[in-house]
Amino acid sequence: MKLALYASVAVVALGASAAYAQTRDQIRIVGSSTVFPYTQAVSEQFAAMSGGTAPVVESTGTGGGFQIFCGGVGPDHPDITGASRAMKKSEYDLCVSNGVDSITEVLIGYDGLSVAHSSQGPDLSLTKAQLFQALAADVEVNGEVVASPYRNWSDIDPSLPGTSITVFGPPPTSGTRDAFVELVMLAGCGTFEAIKALDADHKKEVCERMRQDGPFIEAGENDNLIVQRLNADTNALGIFGYSFLYENGDTLKAVAVDGVSPSFETIADGSYTVSRPLYIYVKNAHKGVIPGLEEFVTEYASEESFGDGGYLSERGLIPLPEAERTAVRDAVAANTAMAAPAK
Repeated sequence: MKLALYASVAVVALGASAAYAQTRDQIRIVGSSTVFPYTQAVSEQFAAMSGGTAPVVESTGTGGGFQIFCGGVGPDHPDITGASRAMKKSEYDLCVSNGVDSITEVLIGYDGLSVAHSSQGPDLSLTKAQLFQALAADVEVNGEVVASPYRNWSDIDPSLPGTSITVFGPPPTSGTRDAFVELVMLAGCGTFEAIKALDADHKKEVCERMRQDGPFIEAGENDNLIVQRLNADTNALGIFGYSFLYENGDTLKAVAVDGVSPSFETIADGSYTVSRPLYIYVKNAHKGVIPGLEEFVTEYASEESFGDGGYLSERGLIPLPEAERTAVRDAVAANTAMAAPAK
């Protein structure tokens, strides 16, 4: 009876392993809408080179991508997620709790976070303080922290246009939203003395909470929809990754932030301060099981892809310095597992 039981368990285990290997023969990728066009480009190149089926790439947002990616190991769970920020400790802990305990973090390059509008509108330059005043739920007025009274840009500064404040931006699940809050909202609110004087918890709430009374409009995870809305409303602004501005340069133009407009040069040299790193995260347990996964990630980290003059730079990606690219490529080849994030 024991021999029969052991044999039965072995058959079940072998059957499960075989099912794992055979259930899915196509790479599945989720994650950031900002990383999406880069991953899509690598997918197309990979399919052309291999003659196989291109990976399935879904734009779920950074936060949503981590939730799906960390759901478990096996054919029902994606192999890769793209992210416009680093993985948080809480997301890493979720992964580990579901058996996803070996993940390679792949830094693919840098991206500017653009504020842009229709090329038909007037040139516009805003400070981070002005963007905070336009988009925060609570602001400082005459030394007091109050609900934002600003409806037009000229309410903030008479030198700005007298048009209504209309800004389309990402939802809270988006890495672009996280980056905008960190790079613009927190920096902008730090210039107001009454806000700086608040206790830590209240200050954090004031600095991070976007207004919900109309001027700021959450436009979902699809940056292409924001682009479409800007083309329909020449007074509106949009917040999205530099790649979308780069790809739509015929109809859109950047708003300068603190006097600097985003470009390959200003993002690379750090003079445009609204920029962030971009990542993909790879589930190492799926390598050698999901056909083509190892080769796909190798292509993503190749010089032809994310190197200087690579085809991803043609889509707007700012390449890493050569030494960093080499380190990334070595980590990919070695399936180096990331350490738990500090926070």
